[in-house]
Amino acid sequence: MEEVRIGLFIDYENLAIGAREDLKMVFDFSPIADALAERGRVVVRRAYADWAHFEVDRQMLTENHVELIEIPQKRGAVRKNAADIKMAVDAVELALERDYVTTFVICTGDSDFSPLVHKLRELNKQVIGVGLKASTSKLLPPACDEFLFYENLDGVDIPHAQARVIKRGVTAEEKPQVKDLDALDGMISRTLSGLLRSGDNEVRSSQVKRALLRKDSTFSESDYGFRSFGELMRNLAERGVVRLDESERQGDPVVSFPAEGRGEVKAFELLRSIVAEAPDGEPVPLSGLKDDLRKKDPSFSEKKFGYSGFLQFVKAANAKGVVDLSFDEESGVYSVSLES
Repeated sequence: MEEVRIGLFIDYENLAIGAREDLKMVFDFSPIADALAERGRVVVRRAYADWAHFEVDRQMLTENHVELIEIPQKRGAVRKNAADIKMAVDAVELALERDYVTTFVICTGDSDFSPLVHKLRELNKQVIGVGLKASTSKLLPPACDEFLFYENLDGVDIPHAQARVIKRGVTAEEKPQVKDLDALDGMISRTLSGLLRSGDNEVRSSQVKRALLRKDSTFSESDYGFRSFGELMRNLAERGVVRLDESERQGDPVVSFPAEGRGEVKAFELLRSIVAEAPDGEPVPLSGLKDDLRKKDPSFSEKKFGYSGFLQFVKAANAKGVVDLSFDEESGVYSVSLES
């Protein structure tokens, strides 16, 4: 496997001031260095700032072999724009002159760097963003192939979880939150279903992770309480959401749906019970049927079973003989009934 070579560019003022104001801590570069070491070999490390304002930080960055790019001392927005332009020019120049640099890491939360990200991706470079949650523009993470929030990196020790002002004067209680596993099940199922529909005979765990990042560049298994993506996938397999086959390649198993289904048996039975309530066994129009299911089970969603839409879900129930789905060409209406 070809080694990933990384070019790292840091908008230092953005990160350092963000850490001080939003996290009430001194910015530490080491967690970023560790995260990148897991992804490849960092061949260029540059940080941009007016270093007269960050004297204490200079030694820390120098010890981590970061090249400090001095921005001439000017005031306000002029200085900021000078740093942004210099960083963008250097990144594009590296992309054009050093083909072996395959991945660019842009450390900032500033949306002004979105055009740089787009240009680097246009040049066939992978782009990873790093920023703080409170100071990162919503426009930046979707532009990147992957976006890492500094607070989520291993080794970042945020001081005392207490109520504090985090942005725009909003007071919030800082509590670690684990995202809903039901939402995770649906997201994985939909992604795997889409990959299988695309024609791949077999889908690897690494392919699922890449597809998830393409859908949401901020996706991280740690948000759901898992230390690695492999651990997440094993948990899904234990709960019957997916099936893993590790016989061919350890660490990157083939992922498929269980032969017995994706956990939709109860949902199929709910569908059948709704259709059975129709008077005199009359066919039930597909339109409105989903609302009827949700009246009995507000949590129902075909997407958590990997189906792209309700029609696909009913077609699957029809294929398994749970219900009978028919289409009237004259009216253009689907209807559902119990098999006669």
